[in-house]
Amino acid sequence: MKLTIIGTGYVGLVSGACLAEVGNDVFCLDLDAEKVAALQAGRIPLYEPGLTELVQRNLAAGRLRFSTDVAAAVAFGTLQIIAVGTPASASGEADVSQVWQAARAIGQHMTDYKVVIGKSTVPVGTADQVKALIAAELAQRAVAVPYAVVSNPEFLKEGAAVEDFMRPDRIILGSEDERATLLLRSLYQPFQRNRERLLLMDVRSAELTKYAANAMLATRISFMNELANLAEVLGADIEQVRHGMGSDPRIGYDFLYAGLGYGGSCFPKDVRALRHTAAQHEVSLRLLGAVEQVNRQQRLRLVGKLTTLWGEDWQGKRLALWGLAFKPNTDDMREAPSLAIIEAVMARGASVLAYDPVAMPATRALLGEQIGYADSPMAALHEADALLIATEWKEFRSPDFEQMRALLRAPLILDGRNLYEPKRMRELGFVYHGIGR
Repeated sequence: MKLTIIGTGYVGLVSGACLAEVGNDVFCLDLDAEKVAALQAGRIPLYEPGLTELVQRNLAAGRLRFSTDVAAAVAFGTLQIIAVGTPASASGEADVSQVWQAARAIGQHMTDYKVVIGKSTVPVGTADQVKALIAAELAQRAVAVPYAVVSNPEFLKEGAAVEDFMRPDRIILGSEDERATLLLRSLYQPFQRNRERLLLMDVRSAELTKYAANAMLATRISFMNELANLAEVLGADIEQVRHGMGSDPRIGYDFLYAGLGYGGSCFPKDVRALRHTAAQHEVSLRLLGAVEQVNRQQRLRLVGKLTTLWGEDWQGKRLALWGLAFKPNTDDMREAPSLAIIEAVMARGASVLAYDPVAMPATRALLGEQIGYADSPMAALHEADALLIATEWKEFRSPDFEQMRALLRAPLILDGRNLYEPKRMRELGFVYHGIGR
């Protein structure tokens, strides 16, 4: 099947590479000529396990191509997948200007039947407006060309996006057009040979499902962080509470980990956008307001613990920071808790020496040389007054604790991801503070 992907960001690039992998002929459009040239040469602008190999393999096979040619992109695929960015505006509203631009371009250049597929995360009603924009462009050209607009939101976890696409737990399709539905069923058939995973619904319900899913996961995270903070006061262990809660099949274990809150490109933006949509319709989502407030406060939980120990003046103190990306297996620094920690630490007069396996270049692009960057986890500890852990990378799980004690100026660890057992850390001679433990 021939298809066009409009936008080569995270979603577009993963979707295009995975769809090419199962035999489709994929044309990826982006207006950034420098980026397109790099992609055409097999250079990937983001870190996602397995993606580079997937892109390079399908480029070599001729099933994947990248271009800035809008007319050629529209002409190429019967399926036109819009996967452009929808960043949050200052008000919290999703900025869908790139979606409108893509819709107008399709209307300006299409000459035969197209299925326009919204894969970007967009407010409810966006598909209706895309349909109207295409209709307006066709009317201006005085041509009648059939088309359908459907919603097909993505559910990709950063760090596991390729696996999520190739083995989806569900495929949401919002379609009220029989021909378009048949084409999308055919497109996704290779990904659901084990069982039917496609859930068909109306377009607006599909658009809302994406926001609802992310808002629910964000709510679970903030709820567990509130419980963790209570557990500390009560002398309970949130890890034991988590096991007790998760064993209930109505609750389950996923997204019940206490920590420093959520970050990244999805949860913060989507919670704000959903609240904004509700406010436009005079509906107050009070629970999600609390979810956001808890998350903002939780990012500074370790700083609060350290302030209790040191006071407000940290002049001359040096902190080691393990982890910069908002989660493991990505270099994404958007809304990363580490950024809030760094800002608060520097405001109190301390310096930071950080290590992250993949996110240090992205951090340097944001912060420059305001902090130091270590070559290894152990190098970050040298003469540090405390270690703060902000991201749960696997290589942090079983370090050489004796070497850590020798390198640290003081054996103080503030663990924002509960990687270690408090009792063992005390036995090893550390002053150890986790979250809710």
